[in-house]
Amino acid sequence: MAKKKIITRNDIIGFYMDYVLEHDQNPKSIFAFSKLNKFEESQFYTHFASFEAIEKGIFEAFFTNSITALSKSGDYKTFDARNKLLSFYYTFFENLTANRSYVIHSLNKHKNSLKGLKTLSGLKQHFSNYISQLEIQMLDIKQEQIEKIQQKTLKESAWLQLLMTMKFWMDDTSSSFEKTDIFIEKSVNTTFDVLDIAPLKSVIDLGKFLFKEKFQMN
Repeated sequence: MAKKKIITRNDIIGFYMDYVLEHDQNPKSIFAFSKLNKFEESQFYTHFASFEAIEKGIFEAFFTNSITALSKSGDYKTFDARNKLLSFYYTFFENLTANRSYVIHSLNKHKNSLKGLKTLSGLKQHFSNYISQLEIQMLDIKQEQIEKIQQKTLKESAWLQLLMTMKFWMDDTSSSFEKTDIFIEKSVNTTFDVLDIAPLKSVIDLGKFLFKEKFQMN
């Protein structure tokens, strides 16, 4: 009996991306796709339930590959939240650029409505978790409900910023996508400048001091 060919998740992703780019359409069926690539159909279902699941998995892979690359950098581990996010953006868009033909094919018809696209739902979950782990400093309100709203707003805003950057990159015609790099730097830095709570904390501390002194004097 011939030895059964072992197919990995990444193998299937590679086969799928190649097929889509070569034929300008999705495979007709999982059976035909498996037969074309010489592996058992049952092995497909070991990793994915459908072609739609592969499409989601591809964008999740772009994320996980980026995080894996960053985790190997000693410098990255010493960065503050701002520079970690900048590093993620540059690495993530390097991954997108390496697979630009597929990304453009997959997203181009939806580029003005990326927010609710199911293909990106897995990426959103991973990215939102990543934003939470950055421990971006927010104003300490000491009220649980408000803090939850702050965190939700932060994650949604960060996700919308990533989508906006992806659309900018898709439309970018500059050499080496240098305009996208500039856009990333300016947008991420602007976000952190807006989130900079040090000045607001100073105002609140001053207000507390004046309030306390006023009542002590009275």
